[in-house]
Amino acid sequence: MNAATTDATATAATTAATAAASSYAELVERVLGGGFGPDPRTERISVAFTTRQCVRHDGRRGGYRNEVLSLRLAEAVGSCAVEPGELPDDAVEDCVGADVARLLEHELTPVRVAALDAYLSHALPHRPANGARAFPLPAGTSLEKSRARAGAVVELLDAAPGSTVLVVGVVNSLLEALRARGLAYIPCDLKGGSTEWGEPVRTDALAHLDRCDALLASGMTLGNGSFEPLREHALRLGKPLVMFAQTGSAVLPRLIGAGVSAVCAEPYPFFWLDGGPGAVHRYGGAGS
Repeated sequence: MNAATTDATATAATTAATAAASSYAELVERVLGGGFGPDPRTERISVAFTTRQCVRHDGRRGGYRNEVLSLRLAEAVGSCAVEPGELPDDAVEDCVGADVARLLEHELTPVRVAALDAYLSHALPHRPANGARAFPLPAGTSLEKSRARAGAVVELLDAAPGSTVLVVGVVNSLLEALRARGLAYIPCDLKGGSTEWGEPVRTDALAHLDRCDALLASGMTLGNGSFEPLREHALRLGKPLVMFAQTGSAVLPRLIGAGVSAVCAEPYPFFWLDGGPGAVHRYGGAGS
């Protein structure tokens, strides 16, 4: 086999692996079938851990809490956010030493999502060859880094001023960036409450789908079961769906073209853990 043939074969293999899945379930099936590289039955999780965070940025009225389950596979870390306190104490120990295939069938959805994310982060790391475009985040305060990430996310959204965006997973910096672009929004989050500007946060995002022109959603929707209805709605009606993903950062890019239009992927460690420079990785989106 000559060099040209070898290069063509490698390119074809990469293209097949990065081709969009038609749904989350089909993506899991392809992983279990070895469609992305190593057999998940031979790939074992070496480290499992949770990260708990509480934040209140200077100058902001409110704060929030996060809890994230993360699984390490070789050099890669996959993550899934959970509602604080919902993850059983023994879930972390249950994951250590387990093979990915077993965890993809685990009874807990966050474990399944984190395992899939770890596997795909290992098999298809965030590199240009796999469709990623790195976007640097400067060093700064927690609020400065939050706003920088928000800018990276909102730039991916193909929506004209005056459009209404359904925001699933309220982050005030994202709402601030949407306001700066002249975009209306419907803020939705299971926690409810209100935004920084006193707007009520809806708790049932699916009930407001028909009121929006575009969707901006957190990867947390993978863990709470609301992602597929959002994806199906966007696909059926041709609406832009941009995902900002700490949860499932390597999962969601594989669904671009199947309802997802763009992803801002942020693998562990997340921007709120470090004041130094960092990066997110963007896939698809306006102008791509």
